Amino acid sequence: MNRVTIHLEALQHNFRALDSMIREHGATWTIVTKVLCGHEDTLKALYGFGVKSVGESRLMNLRAIASVMPETECWYLRPPHLSRVKEIVELTSVSLNSETGVIKAINDEAQRQGKTHKVVIMIELGDLREGILPGTLIRFYEQVFNLEHIEVVGIGANLGCLSGAIPSIDQLMQLVLYKELLELKFNHSLPLISAGSSALLPLLIDKAVPKSINHFRIGESLFLGTDLIHGGTIPGLREDVVRVEAEIAEIKEKSLTPLVETADISPFANTQENDNFSPGQRGYRALVTLGQLDTDVSGLTPVHPNYQIAGASSDITVVNLGDSPDGLKVGDTIQFKVSYSALLRLMNGRYIDKVLIEH
Repeated sequence: MNRVTIHLEALQHNFRALDSMIREHGATWTIVTKVLCGHEDTLKALYGFGVKSVGESRLMNLRAIASVMPETECWYLRPPHLSRVKEIVELTSVSLNSETGVIKAINDEAQRQGKTHKVVIMIELGDLREGILPGTLIRFYEQVFNLEHIEVVGIGANLGCLSGAIPSIDQLMQLVLYKELLELKFNHSLPLISAGSSALLPLLIDKAVPKSINHFRIGESLFLGTDLIHGGTIPGLREDVVRVEAEIAEIKEKSLTPLVETADISPFANTQENDNFSPGQRGYRALVTLGQLDTDVSGLTPVHPNYQIAGASSDITVVNLGDSPDGLKVGDTIQFKVSYSALLRLMNGRYIDKVLIEH
């Protein structure tokens, strides 16, 4: 049986560690649950931990959140699209925005629903994802801050999400200055600067984040413990929240290099490094029933330090075990660590079980 296991003790540890770290900075945070793909059992567990604010980008997942996490503040994390404004206003109380026309549409819909919708204005600071150019900020703000059913609660930025822009003190100070400029010019308080993603955590640990950066949106480091800047695991976090178990369908001793002529005809990238093996070298190989249809196989790492992924097709992944089968047999499972991209596809897939482990 193939399954994703989510270890609640480790997840709660990471939640408490991050919550303590962010509160010590004097900030609040929104847990980014996109990677869960609406998995209700895990959402219920987070609610039990005391999570009060979550961020999502899929309306279906937001409906799942509404059903199992009542009274939770919901953020819409991708640029709102005009065709779904009605549902965005219905299901979320805060959204990240960079288009005046969209904000005006949200205002009109919020009026129809008898609500006030909160908006964070996103500013482009180098990652080349969403965000207005800094030079247009005053004009943008003029057009939206007096809308009757819109409350502009702050400004924000995405760093490290698309182009890999590494957050810097200079970028963060730019946001602080933009907030101060708007408050002085319009005599209107902006309570939030939402610039903290998982990529900002190393700076937070080093106490290098300006105090005015007071809202964080954290997903990957919560679920995987990842240090996105230096690699490895954030100090104080656990990397064993998620594991994948894949069932062995075949174990055989085989050549570790192809014995016939080869060509680049596979539809999937081959991860095997044949240069590591001598011609004719043999070893044990296990075929597990998990493939590219299920996940991003390049984002899987065997937990056993001596095992290596040799390659994968749509339904099968081949794992080099070494000079012996290591006591494994058909029907056993091999455990893998996962990257964010691998976990995202696993949680979104319908071919693999997702199981919570209490301890």
